[in-house]
Amino acid sequence: MAEKDIMEKTLESHEDVFADIVNVLLFGGKKLIRAEDLQEKAPRAVYKADGKLRETERDVIKQWKKDNICIACIGLENQTASDPDMPLRVIGYDGAEYRAQLLKKPKVDRYPIITLVLYFGYDKHWEKTTALRGCLKIPKELYPYVNEHKINLFEIAYLTDEQLNMFESDFAIIADYFVQMRKNGDYQPPVRKIRHIQETLSFLSILTGDNRFEEACSDKEGEVRTMCEVLDRIEKRGEIRGMEQGMQQGMELGILTERERIIRLLYEEGNSVKQISSTLKMPEKAIQLIVGNPIVL
Repeated sequence: MAEKDIMEKTLESHEDVFADIVNVLLFGGKKLIRAEDLQEKAPRAVYKADGKLRETERDVIKQWKKDNICIACIGLENQTASDPDMPLRVIGYDGAEYRAQLLKKPKVDRYPIITLVLYFGYDKHWEKTTALRGCLKIPKELYPYVNEHKINLFEIAYLTDEQLNMFESDFAIIADYFVQMRKNGDYQPPVRKIRHIQETLSFLSILTGDNRFEEACSDKEGEVRTMCEVLDRIEKRGEIRGMEQGMQQGMELGILTERERIIRLLYEEGNSVKQISSTLKMPEKAIQLIVGNPIVL
């Protein structure tokens, strides 16, 4: 499995996050599923076709159990773009699970398979079909006999404020980000603490294509706890990178600003980087760059 796929799935694999997503999207916020009622299920389902064993793999899938009895099997599929084949894909995933039940020995009570398709696009609604009929070229005489097989599509960026307020897990941060980006084209971070820090920021990086979210928790400045801290660190790193580029260009041209001359003079006179930073109210990393010490980002 590709590293990107693993990173994308890790956050939703946490039982508290998975239960929260399903409770809000399927049950209107009612806590029908508890984290402890969920059991990990292999995302790969094996089936037989053309006389050979084949497998299909989905994003995240879990069994919902009570008193050791399976009530349902629920899967999540993440999409950042509309997929015209999504109904066919979902049928393939669900069908493989039903076939596994059919072949299970000894026979047990069969349970439903439910797949939620989470769409994270925020610049436009899902544009492709949400039903099997839209994937097929069907003669009008056959149309009434072809099942719809509609997918359970949830457009995360278009959730209501009421729905956003129902989330209690880190998925609230994910959903809030995409809703804000749709509404405002900008993001103002909430103050709530992040429980699964690495997983949440990695998930955001994958969904947005912006690696700065993941980088914000991978440096040596200590662990971030809120999205406010994440954005502060991203901004700070951007400023330092900008200064580094400006300094490099200036050095190549043999140009130093007056402040840079003062900093170098103070440093040559025996003042420490920390002392200069305190005197001039500048970040220590910026001072290190100017006096010739390497900056590690």
